[in-house]
Amino acid sequence: MGRYVARRLLQMIPVFIGTTLLIFLMVNVLPGDPVAALWGDKPPDPAQVAQIRHERGLDLPLWQQYLHYMGGLFQGDFGKTIAGGRPVLDDITQAFPVSIRLASMAWAFELVVGITLGVLAGIRRGKVIDTGVTLFTLLVISVPIFVVGLGFQLYFGNELGWITPTVQDSESFSQLMVPALVLGLVGLAYVARLTRTSIAENKSADYMRTAVAKGLPKQRIVTRHLLRNSLIPVVTYLGTDIGSLMGGAVITEGIFNVTGIGNLLFEAIARREGTIIVGVVTVLVLVYLLASLLVDLLYAVLDPRIRYA
Repeated sequence: MGRYVARRLLQMIPVFIGTTLLIFLMVNVLPGDPVAALWGDKPPDPAQVAQIRHERGLDLPLWQQYLHYMGGLFQGDFGKTIAGGRPVLDDITQAFPVSIRLASMAWAFELVVGITLGVLAGIRRGKVIDTGVTLFTLLVISVPIFVVGLGFQLYFGNELGWITPTVQDSESFSQLMVPALVLGLVGLAYVARLTRTSIAENKSADYMRTAVAKGLPKQRIVTRHLLRNSLIPVVTYLGTDIGSLMGGAVITEGIFNVTGIGNLLFEAIARREGTIIVGVVTVLVLVYLLASLLVDLLYAVLDPRIRYA
């Protein structure tokens, strides 16, 4: 197991470098000058533009800019913003706790409610509850997330007053509850459908018939045998969905005015703040890589037949 983890960590290095290089190139080859954009519609001062570009290292060749960025990144320096020269790490540190709490609440909602609905539908395949779960998940998947978010905002915010205008407190469960519900709805639908399909397939497996023939209690058959062996595809989705929730929070945070990392990324794109965009995406890449490693390790816990050399 230790050698497998070390090998996976080494494999993450080229993936991390390649991903950051790709997003760095995409941000910096876009047309337009982010420094000149600081003046808005007014004509920029060439001397001040040249000074800012020199201070930010934007006058260097692109490959030198990337090496300079990566050198600072391994020292914990995510660079500075073009407007104001603030450390990007300060903005990320301020916004990240809000998004991680929002994503964690949405992920927990997907895990608990999604698996519960999937198990009920899979065990009672073809029954009323199975039909109801199928229709519900199809409805959630079919409706765009921004439509659901606007509907929740209008009803729970404007009508009931349950949602505050701006969420800034990352410790407030009540303020993040409705945005987390909206953020996790689509993932909940996929988790429920994956669990339902896996449960329905494994019900007719040989080990299930053996467990029933031994006279084991039904609850133990479902939890220790059926559910455990059916969770591998669900765990795969839930693991990769952690990063998706962090990145997909852009729409949700924009609708509910949540001052998290998604909102920070949206504002950075609007202002052409390349250093913030690259910094936020770098953090999301790290989340994806660590989540994928944890998912692979969980496979061995769920299925004892899986062993890593």
